[in-house]
Amino acid sequence: MSLLAPSAVFLAAYTLHLGYITVFYHRALAHRAVSLRPGTLRFVLLTGNWVTGLDPKAWACMHRMHHAFSDGPHDPHSPAQAGVLGVLVAQLRAYERTLYALLGRHPDYLRHVRDLDFPVHWLNGRGLWWLPYALHTALAGIIGLAAGPWLGLAYGVGLMSHPLEGWVINSLGHAVGPRNFDTPDNSRNPWLAALLIYGEGLQNNHHRYPASARFAYRWWEPDLGFALCRLLEALGVLTIDRARLLPPAGMAEPTAQA
Repeated sequence: MSLLAPSAVFLAAYTLHLGYITVFYHRALAHRAVSLRPGTLRFVLLTGNWVTGLDPKAWACMHRMHHAFSDGPHDPHSPAQAGVLGVLVAQLRAYERTLYALLGRHPDYLRHVRDLDFPVHWLNGRGLWWLPYALHTALAGIIGLAAGPWLGLAYGVGLMSHPLEGWVINSLGHAVGPRNFDTPDNSRNPWLAALLIYGEGLQNNHHRYPASARFAYRWWEPDLGFALCRLLEALGVLTIDRARLLPPAGMAEPTAQA
Protein backbone atom coordinates (compact mmCIF):
# COMPACT_ATOMS: atom_id res chain seq x y z
CA MET A 1 0.00 0.00 0.00
CA SER A 2 1.24 3.49 -0.87
CA LEU A 3 2.18 5.67 2.08
CA LEU A 4 0.75 8.76 0.38
CA ALA A 5 -2.77 8.38 1.74
CA PRO A 6 -1.72 7.54 5.33
CA SER A 7 0.74 10.44 5.28
CA ALA A 8 -1.99 12.82 4.13
CA VAL A 9 -4.39 11.57 6.81
CA PHE A 10 -1.72 11.89 9.49
CA LEU A 11 -0.80 15.42 8.39
CA ALA A 12 -4.44 16.51 8.32
CA ALA A 13 -5.19 15.05 11.77
CA TYR A 14 -1.91 16.35 13.21
CA THR A 15 -2.51 19.86 11.85
CA LEU A 16 -6.09 19.90 13.16
CA HIS A 17 -4.92 18.87 16.61
CA LEU A 18 -1.99 21.30 16.67
CA GLY A 19 -4.14 24.07 15.30
CA TYR A 20 -6.30 23.80 18.40
CA ILE A 21 -3.31 23.59 20.74
CA THR A 22 -0.87 26.13 19.33
CA VAL A 23 -3.34 28.66 17.92
CA PHE A 24 -6.52 28.45 19.99
CA TYR A 25 -5.34 27.15 23.37
CA HIS A 26 -1.85 28.63 23.48
CA ARG A 27 -1.66 31.84 21.48
CA ALA A 28 -5.31 32.85 21.95
CA LEU A 29 -6.58 31.65 25.34
CA ALA A 30 -3.35 31.41 27.35
CA HIS A 31 -1.61 34.56 26.08
CA ARG A 32 -4.19 36.70 24.24
CA ALA A 33 -1.67 37.06 21.41
CA VAL A 34 -4.57 36.64 19.00
CA SER A 35 -8.21 37.56 19.52
CA LEU A 36 -10.87 35.03 18.60
CA ARG A 37 -14.10 36.22 17.06
CA PRO A 38 -17.08 35.51 19.36
CA GLY A 39 -18.31 32.73 17.10
CA THR A 40 -14.83 31.23 16.91
CA LEU A 41 -14.50 31.25 20.69
CA ARG A 42 -17.84 29.50 21.13
CA PHE A 43 -16.83 26.90 18.54
CA VAL A 44 -13.45 26.28 20.23
CA LEU A 45 -15.04 25.91 23.67
CA LEU A 46 -17.65 23.54 22.25
CA THR A 47 -15.29 21.33 20.23
CA GLY A 48 -11.81 21.74 21.73
CA ASN A 49 -12.09 19.09 24.42
CA TRP A 50 -13.55 16.65 21.89
CA VAL A 51 -10.76 17.20 19.37
CA THR A 52 -7.77 17.29 21.72
CA GLY A 53 -8.95 15.43 24.82
CA LEU A 54 -7.76 18.46 26.81
CA ASP A 55 -9.88 21.04 28.62
CA PRO A 56 -9.18 24.54 27.22
CA LYS A 57 -9.41 26.34 30.56
CA ALA A 58 -7.29 23.79 32.42
CA TRP A 59 -4.69 23.81 29.64
CA ALA A 60 -4.48 27.60 29.67
CA CYS A 61 -4.28 27.67 33.47
CA MET A 62 -1.47 25.12 33.61
CA HIS A 63 0.44 26.94 30.89
CA ARG A 64 0.12 30.30 32.63
CA MET A 65 1.44 28.69 35.81
CA HIS A 66 4.36 27.34 33.81
CA HIS A 67 5.24 30.89 32.78
CA ALA A 68 4.67 32.29 36.25
CA PHE A 69 6.99 29.74 37.90
CA SER A 70 9.17 28.72 34.95
CA ASP A 71 11.79 26.14 35.96
CA GLY A 72 11.24 26.90 39.63
CA PRO A 73 9.87 24.59 42.33
CA HIS A 74 6.25 25.38 41.40
CA ASP A 75 6.61 24.92 37.64
CA PRO A 76 4.03 22.26 36.69
CA HIS A 77 6.39 20.48 34.27
CA SER A 78 10.05 21.45 34.33
CA PRO A 79 13.04 19.16 33.65
CA ALA A 80 14.81 21.15 36.36
CA GLN A 81 12.46 19.51 38.86
CA ALA A 82 11.35 16.26 37.23
CA GLY A 83 14.22 15.46 34.86
CA VAL A 84 13.91 15.24 31.08
CA LEU A 85 12.19 11.85 31.10
CA GLY A 86 10.16 12.62 34.23
CA VAL A 87 8.39 15.51 32.49
CA LEU A 88 6.22 12.98 30.62
CA VAL A 89 4.57 11.96 33.91
CA ALA A 90 4.86 15.39 35.55
CA GLN A 91 2.82 17.10 32.84
CA LEU A 92 0.03 14.53 33.14
CA ARG A 93 -0.11 14.85 36.93
CA ALA A 94 -0.01 18.65 36.69
CA TYR A 95 -2.89 18.70 34.20
CA GLU A 96 -4.97 16.45 36.46
CA ARG A 97 -4.25 18.66 39.50
CA THR A 98 -5.14 21.79 37.55
CA LEU A 99 -8.36 20.32 36.21
CA TYR A 100 -9.59 19.14 39.60
CA ALA A 101 -8.48 22.39 41.27
CA LEU A 102 -10.53 24.44 38.81
CA LEU A 103 -13.52 22.16 39.30
CA GLY A 104 -13.10 22.62 43.07
CA ARG A 105 -12.80 26.43 42.70
CA HIS A 106 -9.33 26.47 44.30
CA PRO A 107 -8.25 30.13 44.56
CA ASP A 108 -4.55 29.45 43.87
CA TYR A 109 -5.54 28.18 40.44
CA LEU A 110 -8.52 30.40 39.70
CA ARG A 111 -6.40 33.54 40.06
CA HIS A 112 -4.43 32.55 36.95
CA VAL A 113 -7.55 32.43 34.75
CA ARG A 114 -9.77 35.23 36.10
CA ASP A 115 -10.16 36.64 32.58
CA LEU A 116 -11.33 33.33 31.09
CA ASP A 117 -15.03 33.66 31.87
CA PHE A 118 -16.12 30.21 30.80
CA PRO A 119 -16.37 27.01 32.82
CA VAL A 120 -14.43 23.79 32.62
CA HIS A 121 -15.92 21.65 29.84
CA TRP A 122 -18.89 19.57 30.95
CA LEU A 123 -17.11 16.34 29.98
CA ASN A 124 -14.62 16.89 32.76
CA GLY A 125 -17.20 18.16 35.21
CA ARG A 126 -19.08 14.87 34.82
CA GLY A 127 -15.99 12.66 34.96
CA LEU A 128 -16.20 11.81 31.26
CA TRP A 129 -12.67 12.99 30.41
CA TRP A 130 -12.02 9.61 28.77
CA LEU A 131 -14.83 9.90 26.22
CA PRO A 132 -12.90 11.84 23.51
CA TYR A 133 -10.09 9.28 23.68
CA ALA A 134 -12.57 6.43 23.35
CA LEU A 135 -14.29 8.20 20.46
CA HIS A 136 -11.07 8.74 18.51
CA THR A 137 -9.89 5.21 19.21
CA ALA A 138 -13.19 3.90 17.87
CA LEU A 139 -12.98 6.15 14.80
CA ALA A 140 -9.42 5.00 14.17
CA GLY A 141 -10.62 1.42 14.36
CA ILE A 142 -13.49 2.08 11.95
CA ILE A 143 -11.18 3.81 9.49
CA GLY A 144 -8.72 0.95 9.82
CA LEU A 145 -11.38 -1.65 9.08
CA ALA A 146 -12.93 0.30 6.22
CA ALA A 147 -9.84 1.72 4.51
CA GLY A 148 -6.85 -0.13 5.90
CA PRO A 149 -4.92 -0.29 9.19
CA TRP A 150 -2.34 2.31 8.16
CA LEU A 151 -5.03 4.91 7.59
CA GLY A 152 -6.61 4.17 10.97
CA LEU A 153 -3.24 4.37 12.69
CA ALA A 154 -2.40 7.63 10.90
CA TYR A 155 -5.66 9.18 12.10
CA GLY A 156 -5.26 8.02 15.70
CA VAL A 157 -1.61 8.98 16.09
CA GLY A 158 -2.04 12.32 14.32
CA LEU A 159 -4.94 13.42 16.46
CA MET A 160 -3.84 12.03 19.83
CA SER A 161 -0.12 12.83 19.77
CA HIS A 162 -0.22 15.58 22.41
CA PRO A 163 1.49 13.66 25.27
CA LEU A 164 4.61 13.22 23.14
CA GLU A 165 4.45 16.77 21.77
CA GLY A 166 4.06 18.16 25.28
CA TRP A 167 6.98 16.10 26.54
CA VAL A 168 9.28 17.30 23.74
CA ILE A 169 8.39 20.96 24.30
CA ASN A 170 8.29 20.94 28.09
CA SER A 171 11.49 18.91 28.51
CA LEU A 172 13.81 19.52 25.55
CA GLY A 173 12.58 23.11 25.20
CA HIS A 174 14.02 23.72 28.65
CA ALA A 175 17.11 21.54 28.39
CA VAL A 176 18.78 21.61 24.95
CA GLY A 177 19.26 24.05 22.10
CA PRO A 178 20.43 27.65 21.63
CA ARG A 179 19.17 30.76 23.40
CA ASN A 180 18.49 34.09 21.74
CA PHE A 181 17.60 35.91 24.96
CA ASP A 182 18.84 35.99 28.55
CA THR A 183 15.66 34.91 30.30
CA PRO A 184 15.58 34.00 34.01
CA ASP A 185 14.59 30.40 33.20
CA ASN A 186 16.22 27.60 31.20
CA SER A 187 14.11 28.05 28.07
CA ARG A 188 15.83 27.14 24.80
CA ASN A 189 15.11 26.84 21.09
CA PRO A 190 15.54 23.26 19.82
CA TRP A 191 14.93 24.03 16.14
CA LEU A 192 13.93 20.48 15.15
CA ALA A 193 11.18 20.51 17.79
CA ALA A 194 10.06 23.88 16.46
CA LEU A 195 9.90 22.49 12.93
CA LEU A 196 7.94 19.39 13.86
CA ILE A 197 5.63 20.99 16.43
CA TYR A 198 4.64 24.14 14.55
CA GLY A 199 6.91 26.64 16.30
CA GLU A 200 6.29 25.45 19.85
CA GLY A 201 9.94 24.45 20.22
CA LEU A 202 11.03 28.12 20.16
CA GLN A 203 10.66 28.26 23.91
CA ASN A 204 13.36 30.84 24.63
CA ASN A 205 11.84 33.30 22.17
CA HIS A 206 8.37 32.59 23.53
CA HIS A 207 9.37 33.04 27.17
CA ARG A 208 10.96 36.39 26.35
CA TYR A 209 7.90 37.56 24.39
CA PRO A 210 4.98 35.42 25.64
CA ALA A 211 2.32 37.77 24.27
CA SER A 212 3.66 37.50 20.71
CA ALA A 213 1.72 35.39 18.23
CA ARG A 214 4.95 34.92 16.29
CA PHE A 215 7.53 32.75 18.04
CA ALA A 216 10.31 33.07 15.44
CA TYR A 217 13.03 35.66 16.02
CA ARG A 218 15.50 34.81 13.26
CA TRP A 219 14.26 34.42 9.68
CA TRP A 220 15.16 30.74 9.53
CA GLU A 221 13.43 29.71 12.77
CA PRO A 222 10.36 27.61 11.81
CA ASP A 223 6.95 28.63 13.15
CA LEU A 224 4.12 27.01 11.22
CA GLY A 225 1.79 27.96 14.08
CA PHE A 226 2.11 31.63 13.14
CA ALA A 227 1.45 30.72 9.52
CA LEU A 228 -1.78 29.08 10.72
CA CYS A 229 -2.63 32.27 12.62
CA ARG A 230 -2.16 34.34 9.47
CA LEU A 231 -4.27 31.93 7.41
CA LEU A 232 -7.08 31.95 9.97
CA GLU A 233 -6.91 35.75 10.17
CA ALA A 234 -7.30 35.94 6.39
CA LEU A 235 -10.37 33.70 6.74
CA GLY A 236 -11.87 36.03 9.35
CA VAL A 237 -11.54 33.58 12.23
CA LEU A 238 -9.24 35.62 14.47
CA THR A 239 -7.18 38.81 14.72
CA ILE A 240 -3.43 38.88 15.42
CA ASP A 241 -2.27 41.47 17.95
CA ARG A 242 0.51 42.99 15.85
CA ALA A 243 1.40 45.56 18.51
CA ARG A 244 2.87 42.76 20.66
CA LEU A 245 4.67 40.74 17.99
CA LEU A 246 8.23 39.67 18.75
CA PRO A 247 10.50 42.07 16.81
CA PRO A 248 12.68 40.50 14.12
CA ALA A 249 16.41 39.93 14.68
CA GLY A 250 18.34 43.18 14.78
CA MET A 251 15.44 45.10 16.32
CA ALA A 252 15.34 43.48 19.77
CA GLU A 253 17.81 43.42 22.65
CA PRO A 254 21.25 41.82 22.23
CA THR A 255 21.17 38.07 21.86
CA ALA A 256 22.27 35.61 24.51
CA GLN A 257 25.00 33.01 24.26
CA ALA A 258 24.14 29.68 22.68
